[in-house]
Amino acid sequence: MIKKSISQCLLVLIVISASFSLNAQDDSKDYVMFETMMMTPDYTNLKVLGDNMRAHNAKYHSEGAYEAAVYTISTGPNSGRMVWMMGPVTYTHLDSRPSEGGHDEDWRDNVMPYIKKIHTSEYWKMDGKLSNVSMLDGDNAKYPIVFVRYGEVEDDHSYAFKSFFEMVSKTVKAMEGENPWGLYYNEFRQGDLGRHVASVSFFKNWAEFDDDSVSFKDTFKTAIGEDKWQNFIDMADNVFSNTWDEIWSYNAYMSGK
Repeated sequence: MIKKSISQCLLVLIVISASFSLNAQDDSKDYVMFETMMMTPDYTNLKVLGDNMRAHNAKYHSEGAYEAAVYTISTGPNSGRMVWMMGPVTYTHLDSRPSEGGHDEDWRDNVMPYIKKIHTSEYWKMDGKLSNVSMLDGDNAKYPIVFVRYGEVEDDHSYAFKSFFEMVSKTVKAMEGENPWGLYYNEFRQGDLGRHVASVSFFKNWAEFDDDSVSFKDTFKTAIGEDKWQNFIDMADNVFSNTWDEIWSYNAYMSGK
């Protein structure tokens, strides 16, 4: 696995400008995209919310493009909030998303009363060329701990993103073992919220963060070149205007599993 110390995880940060993310996607309809909704639960009614969310997802979001997963944010500025995720989905799928047959009424009457606030809804499209997710089979329970790093990019330094992320991708794919890792672009701009791009690493358990058996830095020097390391670090320092991390924990019960 990718070296599990936080210092090494930081090296796998993915960045891209918001303007580029809207134009750099493959024109093919064969893409992977997820809809996410971040919300604050009513902490006084967590059991009711859990039961009702489970029933809703099991009935209306159990398979295919509309399959839902629920995560709890464990670290960072959004700790305690939840993420409801649907997909992988395409824009065409959205025209036929569940809405009738009691779906909207169930969400309104049995879920929303136990949500204090919905903060943002987003669509994240994966970079299929750079990502390393072939070992993921859609079973969220196999990798229930998710390391998400959000990035904002300085416009003056966005020119460096391509070569930087090609090096990251090449290094991750060269590391020993299975290293599930994905790069996701935010499809729509959000002003001061930033969140242009998210780098996502998937873990089977927390103990993997203690695993130092494989080093990103050492693999980089072998795959890319020892003389390229400092330039790589300098590129990362220059391109970002802001970054922050979150750990998500998969909630199988609320996901309807």
